[in-house]
This record gives sequence, structure tokens and C-alpha cells, in this order.
Amino acid sequence: MGQRSSAEHRDLSALAPELSQSLLDWWEIHGRKDPALKPWMFTKDGRWPEPHEHLNVLECWIAEVMLQQTQLSVVLPYWQRWMKTFPSVEALASASLEQVRLQWQGLGYYSRARRIHEAARQLVQRPWPGDLDGWMALPGIGRTTAGGILSSALNAPAPILDGNVKRVLARLYAHERPLSRDQHVFWGWSETLLDRSRPRDFNQALMDLGATVCTPRRPDCAQCPWWESCAAYASGDPSNWPVVEERKPLPFQVIGIGVVINAAGEVLIDQRLEEGLLGGMWEFPGGKQESGEAIEACIAREFMEELGILISVEKELITVEHAYSHKKLRFVVHLCSLISGEPQPIASQQVRWVRLDQLKDYPFPAANARMIEALLQR
Repeated sequence: MGQRSSAEHRDLSALAPELSQSLLDWWEIHGRKDPALKPWMFTKDGRWPEPHEHLNVLECWIAEVMLQQTQLSVVLPYWQRWMKTFPSVEALASASLEQVRLQWQGLGYYSRARRIHEAARQLVQRPWPGDLDGWMALPGIGRTTAGGILSSALNAPAPILDGNVKRVLARLYAHERPLSRDQHVFWGWSETLLDRSRPRDFNQALMDLGATVCTPRRPDCAQCPWWESCAAYASGDPSNWPVVEERKPLPFQVIGIGVVINAAGEVLIDQRLEEGLLGGMWEFPGGKQESGEAIEACIAREFMEELGILISVEKELITVEHAYSHKKLRFVVHLCSLISGEPQPIASQQVRWVRLDQLKDYPFPAANARMIEALLQR
């Protein structure tokens, strides 16, 4: 621990120009400069932009928000479909929130879609922001996202601090505390190292270093341009960094789900409240199983409490396991029939009876995809 503490307060500001240049030299050879991988980072004729050239701000903004919680390989096809559907901020702002959520379906962290839509409606009314404060005033945009937009699209000297960058910096300085703490310290390091003449290139290089060399497990230090200055490498075991907090086991819950089909062959769905997890998404109704409660009783109770209807819970359709970042869920899905009552949105925004072929027109959370598949196969 003493070794970590001594490295904690090292000052690399005098070395910053040298470190920045060595990183950029490495990136020129090894960087991920493939237009098929990050099309928003290239000019329309497929070139990496020169420092004086600007890129499409809308394309960079959407990409940066999608990348907030999601890996690049997952984001790319979503980004491509999104830009075909909403090629301008006017097209995005004039679309319904339902249309926006459909394009986001499967990406997770669905509040991001709602906030992009809110921001687009603001941006059609006024000039686009040109600085950090202006971007951070928009819904769903924090400092890293704002810095990513400005440096990527406009080559503005704004630092970033995504997960890859934090890991690189934690090792370079052998930071003794977990990444979730001391954000101001990491921002200071990112700003100190930033090459202000080539911020677009530098930020991309820093992210690429974390993604391809300074990886979470088994960092390839022999390929790193910063190994001589890296305190974690000097310690003899760079995998000891970043320091991680002890993880608590994820809570586990069983969720009873009812798929109610009426005489016309329509299925009952409801829309979650806007605030909270999966806000605004559609789902088959249900809820948490209580201790000692049979799953059939759970489903019947939830339908009475949340929709005000009496149902008959029949055979099981499917069981789906799904993990979120903060909990693990098991969805036990049963086919059901309506006995009496008219569905009311007591605990949701609205309820609808829809034909099975209409389910594709509603944005559902990822866990519901297998439920829908099982229902259609039936």
C-alpha cells in the first residue's frame, strides 16, 4: 500500500508534452482509424479529418450518447439505423417518442433515448451550443459526453473521462482509490495531458490505448507508449490497478408475468411510467413475487393491484433469466385469460389490447424479446 501512496502524488505535468506526443505517435500507427468502425469520426469521403475540419455534430452527439453505457461493437448497427431514420435534428425532433424508443430498443438504459428526443426539440428552437456549458445544459449530456462531442466534431480542446481513459490514468498514476471516487483528480489529469493542438486525435488515442492495450485484464505493457512513465508498470503488477471496490452480490428477484389474450386474439400490454428503470417502455404486466407466494397467485394479485382486473392464470409460457447492472431477475411467464373487469392504468401510463403482429411496433425491454418470440411460436 505504501508503494501506491507514494505514486499517488506524482506530478507528470512537466512530462505532459512528451507523453502526449508519444501517445499520438503510437496512435498514428496502431489507432483504430477505420471508417467502418466509427463512421461519425470520418469525413464524407472517408478520410480522418484534418485539425481544421469539422465533422457532423449530430452524428457525433448520437454516437457519444450511445457509447455512454454500451460497447462500440454493439453501438455501430444501432447508430447506422438511427441516422437513416433520423438524418437531421428536425427529423428527430418531429418524431414521436414512441418512434425514437423503437430505434433505441435493445440498447438499454432507455432514458437516454427520451433525453436525446428532449434535447433535439430544444435544439431546433435555437443555435447549437459551442462550449461545454452549453452542451451540458441539454438533457442527458454530462461532461465526458460534451467533451467527446466538442473534441470529435469541432476539434475543440475539451478533455474526456470515459471508462477506458479512467483505467489508463489510474495505472499511469497508480491511483490508490477506486475509479468511482476522486473524479476531480482524474479530470485534472486528463486536462493536463490533453494535446490542445490536436484534441480530437489525442482523445481518440487515449480511448484506443485503453481499449486495445491497457485493457482491464492482461494489459499489453510491451506495446504501450507510456510504459516507462507508468507507476503501475513500475510496481511489477499493473493488473493491481485500477483499485476495485468490493462488489456486493446482486439481489435476485422472481417476477411473475401474465400474457392475457382476449377472445379477439389480442394481447394486453401496458406502458411503464416515465421515471425509473425502463421508463416509457411497453411490457406484459406483472410484478415481484412475495415470500412464500405461488407464482400464479403473484400474477393474479399484480393484475388486480395494477390493472384492476380479475384473471385466470393458466399454463406457463416461458421462463427468462435476465441480469441488469444492479440486480438479477427471473421472469416466469404464464398465459392468462380475463375473467372480469376493464384494464385500467393504475400503475402505468396506459394499457392497450394489440394484435400479435402489432407487437413489433412497440418498444419493449430486451428481456421481453424471448417472451414475444415464445408467444408468436405458440
